[in-house]
Order: sequence, then C-alpha cells, then structure tokens
Amino acid sequence: MPMAEYAAALRERLPEYDVRRAATPEEERELLASTTVATGSTVDPSVLDSAGNLRLFACSYAGYGHLPIESFEDHGVSVTTASGVHAPNIAEHVLGFILAFCRRHHEGWRRQQRREWRAYPTREFAGSTVTVVGLGALGGGVVERLQGFDVDTIGIRHSPEKGGSTDEVLGTDDLHDALARTDYLVLAVPLTDETEGMIGETELTTLPPDAFVVNVARGPVIDTDALVSALRSNAIGGAGLDVTDPEPLPAEHPLWGFENVLITPHNGGHTPEYYERLADIVAENLRQVEDTGEYEGLRNQVL
Repeated sequence: MPMAEYAAALRERLPEYDVRRAATPEEERELLASTTVATGSTVDPSVLDSAGNLRLFACSYAGYGHLPIESFEDHGVSVTTASGVHAPNIAEHVLGFILAFCRRHHEGWRRQQRREWRAYPTREFAGSTVTVVGLGALGGGVVERLQGFDVDTIGIRHSPEKGGSTDEVLGTDDLHDALARTDYLVLAVPLTDETEGMIGETELTTLPPDAFVVNVARGPVIDTDALVSALRSNAIGGAGLDVTDPEPLPAEHPLWGFENVLITPHNGGHTPEYYERLADIVAENLRQVEDTGEYEGLRNQVL
C-alpha cells in the first residue's frame, strides 16, 4: 500500500501538524534534520547525528528487532511501534483456518475442482478446546473473536500471573498439560530464544492425533522437520500455516504436498485498515505529548 495513504491518514487526524512525506533518500535526510517526530519502517543510524531535533520515531511495523535501538537511545529518541494493528485481521485469518479445518472446506474445494458430488464427514467447532500460545495483541484478538463459538479456551503465556481473557491461563511450564487437552493449537507469540522451536517432536506427540496446529507467529516457532514427520505419520490432524521455516517456502518442500495443510504466504497481516489504525496510534501519542510535554509513557513505547 502506498505510504501516501498513511500520510493522508495522519493529516486527517492531525490537521494542525505539518505532515510531510519523504519521496527520496535525500528528502528523508533533509526532513530528519529538522523534524521532531518521524514515522516509517526504520532510520539509517548514520543520519541521526544530523537529526538534532528528533524526539520520537514511530515505527510503522509491529516488531522492532530491525531498528537501530542503541543509536536511538544514544541520541535520546523515544521509539514506539505499530503493535496491535494486526490483531483484527490476523484473528480473522486464524478463524478462517479453524473453520475450514472443522467443516473441511478444503476437501469440498478439491471435490468441486473434480466436479464430484460426494459427501464427506465434518466436525463441529462447538465444544472444542482452543489453546492460544501468546496472549499479546494477536493472541488476545483471537480469544476475543472466539467468544460466541461455545468453545473452551486455554491461554499460555510467559507470565501467567498477568492473567488473560481465556478460560484458563497457564505458564509455559504447563504447556504439555494444555496440549494434551487441545483440539486447535494457535501460535501467536513473538520469535525469541525461548519460543524458537517451542513446538517440536515432543509437543506434537502430546497433542491428540486429530488436533490442528495454526501458526500465525513466526515459522521457527515450530520445528519444521518435526511437523512434517507428525503429518506423515498422522500424529496430528493438520496444520494451517501463514508463516513457515524456511520462508518463502521452496516449491519442492514437502509441506506443499499434504492435503491436510493449508498454507498462506505470510498474508495474515494484510489489511486495508493498516494505515488507519497506525495513524490512530501516532495521533494518540502526539496528543499525549501535547498534554504532558513528555515523550514517555506512550502507547506501544519500547524506548
């Protein structure tokens, strides 16, 4: 989506501000030399020395591992992110995977392609147990949209004492207890040293053989070799993958060949409302700065 739409959304919310969009690297350097607030995907650390007035960088991505955080800190620049803008659309993506598996729409599509009018067995979603690993903005959005489906929910988070909106909240130490009771496993955690490979051979074995795994986190959260092995041996019911490891998934990869695997090309984050939601966050933070005079305690602030 063109960044001009983002600039237009900011102008609509902040009419008294001078909102300018840098169309070239040279324009970017010129604007950063004078602006107080900048927003975008990242900033080259080399230009920060000349950005003496910069007080806030509003990253247009939800993650910030790619940012030169140390350079921002050295120059006294606060940093916020777009965390939460993806929650509605990714939650809908998850529900699409789950309902497709439950009602076996993927099988109906295959039979339609063959013009084959032949019934097949399906499941009911009501009465199922959905375990959501990660109760941040994404996981919370999934749980919110599960309301009304008459399902039991289990939340897994690093700090279970923080609670959550699921029927149960467990710590990562109790992951296997949750997996043993899970019909649909939803992975919505950030990729960290702790979460990399957290779903491996042992965890997939603990899941019931008809359980489905949905990954909208990052590909390496699942051990891909273990997933392929579990699918080949019918140890799980199937998988819905918006992210894979490796990514992009090579054309010859075995995951493409399973009839009980649905793959989307890291597309869950796409939404036409992205810039509108992001502009809401930036405008909210600038209003707070107006009220307090401080670039602290802002929404999604990471520095």
